[in-house]
Amino acid sequence: MFGNWGRSTGRTAGTVRAVRSLRSEPAPVTHGLIAVCCLVFVIGPASGLSPAYGTGDELLSAQRAYFERWGVVPVELFRGTPRALGTPATALFVHGSWLHLLGNMLFLYVFGAMVEERMGRLRFALFYLGCGYLALLGYAGAHAGSAQTLVGASGAISAVLGAFLYLFPKARVTSLFPFLFFLPLRFPAWVVLPFWVSLQWLAAGRATQGPGVAYLAHLLGFSAGFLWAWVRYGRPARVKSPAPATQGENQP
Repeated sequence: MFGNWGRSTGRTAGTVRAVRSLRSEPAPVTHGLIAVCCLVFVIGPASGLSPAYGTGDELLSAQRAYFERWGVVPVELFRGTPRALGTPATALFVHGSWLHLLGNMLFLYVFGAMVEERMGRLRFALFYLGCGYLALLGYAGAHAGSAQTLVGASGAISAVLGAFLYLFPKARVTSLFPFLFFLPLRFPAWVVLPFWVSLQWLAAGRATQGPGVAYLAHLLGFSAGFLWAWVRYGRPARVKSPAPATQGENQP
């Protein structure tokens, strides 16, 4: 998730793979969210594919206006205008770059299907949108005087990770660690995801007010997702008959 439309910082090098249970049910909400985010990105100015937005400075100006229109601008959000109040929802479908989009969508694809299957389609959709909205709203509240735009689905996807940790703590997650060469190591979700949260916490403590990754929104989304799953479901689910995993890279 980007605190501004221009750059991404603090990404860890690694490929994460979550073990998903054998299931007969598809994940239409997860796949639908991915499709919508990809479509919005491709037809918008951030992709650079549409000649309608021009090139060079003209394209940069179109991108800036686009993110200000559909993204969260904290200083405007708390003025209470109806349009601004809707931006924490619209910003969930807007991404700042190809890397931003692909990293988020891969994580949603890997972790979203199991959470959707556990929650049910409608409840998962409401969970995703609600937690994503709250994560962006919380970030904006902590930076209420900022005029920088915030876009991306990372807060919502972090909520999915939080719910995944609670619901499937023993699901195996494979990470590639750079040690002379990429060394694949497999750990349960209760090891890998808290480690990811720790990295977000450390990065949030070093974050500046400038453009970059909105680590606080990651933490807020993850916490909201974990707490919601805890309140709603009580006991974690057990993963039986694990299937070969799908790969996703770049943390949200």
